[in-house]
Amino acid sequence: MERYDIAIVGGGPAGLSAAYSASREGSKVILFEKDASIAHNIRTSGVTWISSMDKLGISGSFYNPIKNYSFISPSNEIMISGERAESCVLDVRRVYQHLAFEAAAAGTKIMVRSTVHDIIKDMSGNLAGLKVSTPEGNLTIEACMFIDASGFNSVVAKRMGVVNGWNSYGVGAEYECYCEKVEVDTWNLMVGSSYSSAGYAWVFPVSKNRIRVGVGTGKPYSNEDPTTQLHSILQKKLKPLDRMGRIEPVEFHFGFIPNDGIQRPSVYDRLILVGDSAGQSNPLVLEGIRYAIEFGRLAGAIAAKAISKGSYKESLLEYENVWRKQIGSKINSALKVQSRWMGLSDAEWDREIDILRDLSAEEFLDFIKAEFTTKNVLKLAMNHPKLAARNLFNLVLRR
Repeated sequence: MERYDIAIVGGGPAGLSAAYSASREGSKVILFEKDASIAHNIRTSGVTWISSMDKLGISGSFYNPIKNYSFISPSNEIMISGERAESCVLDVRRVYQHLAFEAAAAGTKIMVRSTVHDIIKDMSGNLAGLKVSTPEGNLTIEACMFIDASGFNSVVAKRMGVVNGWNSYGVGAEYECYCEKVEVDTWNLMVGSSYSSAGYAWVFPVSKNRIRVGVGTGKPYSNEDPTTQLHSILQKKLKPLDRMGRIEPVEFHFGFIPNDGIQRPSVYDRLILVGDSAGQSNPLVLEGIRYAIEFGRLAGAIAAKAISKGSYKESLLEYENVWRKQIGSKINSALKVQSRWMGLSDAEWDREIDILRDLSAEEFLDFIKAEFTTKNVLKLAMNHPKLAARNLFNLVLRR
């Protein structure tokens, strides 16, 4: 039996970031990733925000900058153009492997092709160890602290019996494609029944001649298979694909993302949930990489300090208090907007995007990022007095 200070399950951005910060604090850390390599399977479109990446130390070499934002409905289309790039599309595989190398350099032991198949509890019923199938054989690991960064499936927390599955979640299917004509500084969001019965579709440029085309569907709002809808969009070359020339898929991505808001606790005795396991995602565009890195680092640092103090759950509550204070109300407000969007007809979508037409790029990004501070919402309502806009912004102010 091997013993570590901290055992982490999941080699995505949350787990790798937690491993990095915990190792830097001096903890002995091991991380298990079930896939054959870090970022072996891509489950995200990679859209995020340059200011967040700057804050997290992710350099411009890891993303494609975006300054124009196209929003397409069945019979309407708007373009919001910014003076400078503020959004970006990540090279997800390179970013994840960058985070892995940071964690390894800090001292983390990383084990790929390693699946947790059971847990060990102590006499008090608290988590004390993991049983893991690895390329080196079956291992039993003891640790003082555990971090569940296993994503949507919350592997450790489920085995502990402290969480159930998600009631509401997004399912995404995406192709990374060669594309003949790419506007590299523009991303597209498409809505309406031709694109998704309960969600949206997207075209995100990764680089010259490379795009990601995908469809997201919200459950339980729809039983639609996003893969089927994705094939339909590609075959029919719906807008904006009709003006992008030849398109050839080269890689398929598929994944799930929780969309229940912050319903579950993220701290238990000796166990922390982070990233998708904790529901740390933006409901409007179902992105969470920035949260995964930021709060992964926070979780690792706090876990390491808790071990040094010899106190566990009480010390770990600092983690939950910090992240909930930072993004809890934003996520809850975004869920209200998303709930409204899920019920719109094609005709209503055509009218809805007119709400966004007059927004500046900065205002649009605050909205789509779910930056629903009272100051931002009141500013939008005063600057854009359309009745529909007022109703929408009043919706998110009712916390």
